[in-house]
Amino acid sequence: MATPTLDLKQVREFGNIEFLARQLVEGFITGLHKSPFHGFSVEFAEHRLYNTGDTTRHIDWKVFAKTDRLYTKRYEEETNLRCQVLLDVSPSMYYPAETNGKITFSIMAAACLAYLLQKQKDAISICTFADQIETHTPTRSTPTHVHKLFLLLEGLLNAPKPTQKTAVAEVIHQLADKIGKRSLVIIFSDMFENIAQADHLFSALQHLKHNQHEVLLFHVIDKKTETDFDFEDRPYEFIDLESGERVKVQAGQVKDYYRKYIQEFNASLKLKCGQYRIDFIEADISSGFDQILQTYLIKRSKMH
Repeated sequence: MATPTLDLKQVREFGNIEFLARQLVEGFITGLHKSPFHGFSVEFAEHRLYNTGDTTRHIDWKVFAKTDRLYTKRYEEETNLRCQVLLDVSPSMYYPAETNGKITFSIMAAACLAYLLQKQKDAISICTFADQIETHTPTRSTPTHVHKLFLLLEGLLNAPKPTQKTAVAEVIHQLADKIGKRSLVIIFSDMFENIAQADHLFSALQHLKHNQHEVLLFHVIDKKTETDFDFEDRPYEFIDLESGERVKVQAGQVKDYYRKYIQEFNASLKLKCGQYRIDFIEADISSGFDQILQTYLIKRSKMH
């Protein structure tokens, strides 16, 4: 069972990120228990499975009586995961213009993760960047902190489109040294700055790995137009959102060349990420948020 899909235009009009994130995550969890994924239970912070060798004094015997499984009670200080969410807010993320689709999708996905992480008593930080770090919050798990993150994300929804270009690699290098304890780093970006600079990007991602961090890279795209180049065969003027450069073309004449180029770029990104043991996920903005939450839960279950 999938969570309800959300029209990105409605997100911008409604604006209450915290409420929307709660609805999406609760719907996802309900679906999880009714789906093949229910093998990895969403065990929230109050309990975890008893492991041989653990002290028995924290076993919850009431839960054992109901489930015939041994769970131990977990306490606040046992925050098990630190998560850094990196959000690319450069101009190319404001495509398609009528919904500001990629940035709206990424903001909502980050909000869903923040809600889920808080539910699991995990600590989260959000970092926004274009050509440099713009906002970098502390890494905490308190409800007050997470509420502030929702307000930050809501502010981003209504922020004017920036003018800075993207510099994903430089930002990742900066953060790799700033993040102290081992963390899960989740990146939302369309990676367009790096088409010509893939090696620069991978040296930055390697820097994170070298410092023992785990990495989830969500490649945020509008698949219909950016990968499939699904435009009517007529003249268009395409505008580069980062440089302002304008190109007039007949869509049908460039379609095959464009698709071949993009497919090769995506394939090389995937291959390199595989070599560096980085989880690379194509996140199509029209496919909803289950893809984000599911990937996160699989990753988290492997990190224990």
